[in-house]
Amino acid sequence: MNLITIPVKQGGILAATLWERSDAKGTVILHPATAVVQAFYKSFADYLYEAGFNVVTYDYRGTGRSRTGMLRGCNVSMSDWIEQDVSCVTDWAKSRFPALRMMAVGHSVGGHAILLSSATRSLHAAVIVASHAGVTRTIKRTVEKVRVWCVLRVLAPVLCRLFGYMPARRLGLGEDLPAPVMQQWGRWSAMPDYFYSDPRWDARRRAGEVTLPLLVLGFDDDPWANPDAITRLMGPVKNAKIERREIRHADFGIPSVGHMGFFRSRCAEKLWPEVGSWLARECLR
Repeated sequence: MNLITIPVKQGGILAATLWERSDAKGTVILHPATAVVQAFYKSFADYLYEAGFNVVTYDYRGTGRSRTGMLRGCNVSMSDWIEQDVSCVTDWAKSRFPALRMMAVGHSVGGHAILLSSATRSLHAAVIVASHAGVTRTIKRTVEKVRVWCVLRVLAPVLCRLFGYMPARRLGLGEDLPAPVMQQWGRWSAMPDYFYSDPRWDARRRAGEVTLPLLVLGFDDDPWANPDAITRLMGPVKNAKIERREIRHADFGIPSVGHMGFFRSRCAEKLWPEVGSWLARECLR
């Protein structure tokens, strides 16, 4: 496991970690969720490495080890993460391992990146975990719907103006975030079809151009990425070969999965092979 730094053409750096093996069957890039640092994915990356893959994890600009200086004034947006950061790390991995098949696992917004980034054309296959169209009204539980609405529509705009960034850590919402990330996220959540409704971004066309095999995982106790919200996200993805699995955590004897739990060690024995074996099969096709 080696710490590396990848420069971003538009400015800044991506702090990344590489698991490299001489007999790798392929390379897997892990695209993180919003406000989640790459250290969260270390155990899963270790699992993929032991399963025979090179693995790359990283932090989006403005988060984790990719955060340089103060967040106030950082102009990176969520669409910049999806297009610029994801393209940068994918190009780096492709250059480093040109003879190997390139694959990705995207968590939440990392799954959005797989659908929308131009870098996806370099992939052979990808796995999308707990990703959804983050339209607030698709949340089924009233209390959670109100909480998310308050964070995205009330607290975030006020706090971003006050601090110049989103102090998510103080609210127990993960890593602090650049203001443009939080503001764009909030705008998308208010649109009928999330980023597909954004006239400033051709997300629907991008998703329609994806043709690679996709494994899409959802979990029955995830309050955000519920079946309706996943269907809304995947609707424009007309040309991909999609295998969708709705996983009931009780069927696997796991107390909970939710939005974050798949990457925790409690899911290692029962659920991680669902992804590892799928990636291994796709490597052979």
